[in-house]
Formats: sequence, C-alpha cells, structure tokens
Amino acid sequence: MTDTIRGEARGTASVPLSVLDLVTVGSGRTASQALATSVELSRLAERRGFHRHWVAEHHSMPGVASSSPAVILAHLAAHTRRIRLGSGGVMLPNHAPLVVAEQFGTLEALAPGRVDLGLGRAPGTDGATAAALRRTEGLNEGALGSPLLERSRELGEGFPERLAELTRFLDDDFPDGHPYARIHAVPGPVQGPKGRPPIWLLGSSGFSARLAGVLGLPFAFAHHFSARNTIPALDLYRDSFRPSEVLDAPYALIGVSALAADEAAQAYRQVLSGALAMLRLRTGRPGLVPTPEEAEAYSFSPAEREFVDGWLANVVYGTPDEVRTGLDDLRKRTGADELMLTANAHGGEARLRSYELVADAYDLPELAE
Repeated sequence: MTDTIRGEARGTASVPLSVLDLVTVGSGRTASQALATSVELSRLAERRGFHRHWVAEHHSMPGVASSSPAVILAHLAAHTRRIRLGSGGVMLPNHAPLVVAEQFGTLEALAPGRVDLGLGRAPGTDGATAAALRRTEGLNEGALGSPLLERSRELGEGFPERLAELTRFLDDDFPDGHPYARIHAVPGPVQGPKGRPPIWLLGSSGFSARLAGVLGLPFAFAHHFSARNTIPALDLYRDSFRPSEVLDAPYALIGVSALAADEAAQAYRQVLSGALAMLRLRTGRPGLVPTPEEAEAYSFSPAEREFVDGWLANVVYGTPDEVRTGLDDLRKRTGADELMLTANAHGGEARLRSYELVADAYDLPELAE
C-alpha cells in the first residue's frame, strides 16, 4: 500500500503537490456553482500533475459546501481518470464506522486504486451542530444546554476505538465470536480481492500525530489553521512512528493556505477576503466568503486587524515565484513529504487561476486528458 501513499514529485517540485478543496461559496454565488468549480479544479489538478484532490467535511458553514465528502468524491470520480481522490477528512465521531466503510468501499469500487480515506476526530463544526450530528441516546432535540454539548464532546473521545472498528469493517476481518463478525461492509473485500482505501489520520495537535505514528499510518497536519503546532506535531509523529504493513517510514503531508495571482496586489485582495471570512467564522458570524471589494471596504477594529494580520502571516500568497519560494521554504522548515494547497478565495476563477499558476511555477507537466 506504500505506493498508493507516497506520491511522485513532478516538474521541479521537490515533493508532490496536492489540492485541499473546501468547495468555497462566495457572496453572490451558489453552492451549485461552487461544486461545478470543484469539478473544474479536479480536472485541472489531474491535467497539471497534482497528486491528490481531497475534500474536507464541514457543517453549518454557509461559505463551505463540503458537508458530504463521499457524495462530492463520487461526482469527482465520474469526471476524472487518474488523480487520487479523498477526504481531508471525514470527521469520524460524526458517523457510524460501518457507514463510512460502506461509503468508501463504494468509492473504491467506482474509482479502484485512487481513493484515500482521511479521518479526523474533531466535529468540523460548532458544539451545537456537533450534537445534532451525533444522534444517539442521551442527545435529545432542543436540549442545547451545556450537558448536551459536554456529552457531544465526550463522544469524540473514543476515536481510537472507532478507528479500530472502521478498520475491521474495511478489511472484513472481525474475529469469530465478535458481535459484528457476520456483518459485512458492502461493497468491500467480501465481494472481491482484499483491499481498501489507505487510511490517513488528520490533526491539528499532538493526539492524532502520536496515534498515526504508533499505528504506522500516514499523517496529514492542518498547518493552514494551526501553524504554531506544525513542527511539534510532525516531530511527535516521527518520534512515535512504528513501521507497519502500510508504511515502513513516516509520511507526513501538511495542508497549506496558498494563493497565487498574476500580480501580488491581486493575490492580497483575494486572501483578505478569505481572512475576513475566517474572522467572521471565529467570532460566531459564519457566512459566504465576501468579495474582495467588501473586504477592502471593511473597517477592522484593532483586535480584528491583529487577527487578520496573524492569519495572513501563515498564508503563502503573491506572484507565482513568490508562492513557490514560500512553499519551498515551508517544506524545508517542516520536512513535509507532501504539500496540500488550499486556496480560500471569493471566486472560483481566482482559485482555478491560482492552481494553474502554481503548476506553471513548478513546471508541472501538461498531461493528456
């Protein structure tokens, strides 16, 4: 399975480059338009030699139309032939492990050999929405007080056990006598040769880094919103790593917020829109991604400006050469084995143009469709 994880750097890139897609919905745009852009992006990424296209699970965020990664990935699989597709990630506490195994077994049947299953232990949303997602005994409708939210958080603490159960379903190998031994995730190994999508663990702190290392799994770190934890988490992953049937050595991918434009000023206008969207999200006012004009006209308070400046300090943006320099420097500092770029901008055109420019900066090849 190592070959399905370790990518091949193309052009003059020293490590593989990939795409993280939030299916961003800008002000004045629709979710349908955002999803159409995701198809264009997947085809562009495949044509220009990007290694993967992952879709992230988020909920109750009007500006992020990626609440159902498995559905989106099935659509992308129908429009591509080579690029690896995956979740970045599925938030496992929100789902029954059997359901995830069935969904990704189906995806593997649709696109054999090019599906990744990235898993996270956060809800991908706020506490109240997380409670609504985890409909189990003790979580009753309308009970939005602290006991409910505390119970919702507790449900995420059994992540290693959920991961083990999911792996058993994917491999169809519960031991005899286990209550689930006669249950099969279909499609899956029970219907054909043994094999499953590679499992990745995602994280923004040390918990998943250590778990991925101990289990010998590939690890994806969310540098794009937890930059201060990047190097400590990667060090912990590498120090904890034990060889497995999946990997004989650590493999670490980092998500990077990056946007290239023909001119530096254009890039700044786009990333400022994304920063304002994040500011609103972090202050409990989620909405569509504002236009560059709206972001430029916004009157930031001193505290808001401090947040935006801090956010943009961890975004790689500018001309193609400036973005390449920033990405190369980040790779050297972190030792990442792969860079996965996310471009949080208002319009689909700006996002598509950014990936095209990055591909040009790294001399990625134009592959036949």
